[in-house]
Amino acid sequence: MPNRRRFLKIVGGGTILAATGVAGFLATRTPHRALAPWRPEPYGDPRKAALSYAILAPNPHNLQPWLVELIGQNTVRIHRDTDRELPATDPYHRQLYIGLGAFIETMVLAAGAQGFQVRIEYLPDGEGGSVAEAVFVSGGNADPLSDQILKRHSNKEAFTAQRLSDTDMSTLGDYADLIADAGDVAQVKELTKRAFEIEMRTPRTLKESVDLMRIGKAEINANPDGIEMRDPMLETLRLTGLLDNETLMDVDHPGNKAFLRGYFEILDATPHYAVITTARNTRRDQLDAGRQLMRLYLKTTEMGLGLHPVSQALQEYPEMETEYALAHELLASPGHTVQMLLRLGYGPEPIATPRWPLETRILNDA
Repeated sequence: MPNRRRFLKIVGGGTILAATGVAGFLATRTPHRALAPWRPEPYGDPRKAALSYAILAPNPHNLQPWLVELIGQNTVRIHRDTDRELPATDPYHRQLYIGLGAFIETMVLAAGAQGFQVRIEYLPDGEGGSVAEAVFVSGGNADPLSDQILKRHSNKEAFTAQRLSDTDMSTLGDYADLIADAGDVAQVKELTKRAFEIEMRTPRTLKESVDLMRIGKAEINANPDGIEMRDPMLETLRLTGLLDNETLMDVDHPGNKAFLRGYFEILDATPHYAVITTARNTRRDQLDAGRQLMRLYLKTTEMGLGLHPVSQALQEYPEMETEYALAHELLASPGHTVQMLLRLGYGPEPIATPRWPLETRILNDA
């Protein structure tokens, strides 16, 4: 483990790791155990096989809010894990249900690739019960999008200035509403920056994120959920005790100011946006929005495009009310709900995010 003598102070209160030994340190920092679910093992039970892909679905703050119950020989009951919630930024669990919808769609696609249909019943016991019940029956057909499940990752980097062709815009128009006009893009860009800063400067919403930060290999492997930070500099600071949660909560700390500037640069590097809206905002609508989100992700992956959620302005807490109202004015028809707002463009190859193994998500696994 690096020690404090390997650190040099720099202007502004930051620190850097001395050059000696850096290459060896970096070479060992990939959290392989936390990334193992991206290499699914074969299962004899088609339900487990499909679920091993479903756990890779996108979800808010990577909470992975799903639990599953295997019933009989062909049924899966899907539950929301109520220990995995975002009370500050998602008080009504809307975002969590979108993540559960993405989980359902991924399961259905993976089952189809195995030759199974899945009959889904939402909320079989009402809103107070399970999220959905899925019955697997033989006779399904593979959807070409299923080929992209293991390649799909959120791209949280700066996009290039390259714009989508008219043909690509037309293709993606079947999956989401697209924003391409330069003036509209500029408005949404400023909205996403203001909303992100509000979340950072609201103590309880910032704390929700800080508490879920997993910094470096050891933390990510120990808790393969939440907000992974695989940056070797941050990991080194964490390992030596120079980066704690109190520091991360200090928005005016030079390091946090630098982070905000860097993140704004990423938000500025956005040529297009994709938007998913629904006419109503019921749990069924939220689940359907999640299924649509997953298909959008897979289609953009197939096309070599990057997709990155920037939905802070859609969060439902008092400090975000103004931006929430503006987001709906800009992005939705009157009375409709904006469920997802995402950056869209060409970017560098994204990386996989950690996942809990499937066995930890099954309530009654033998």
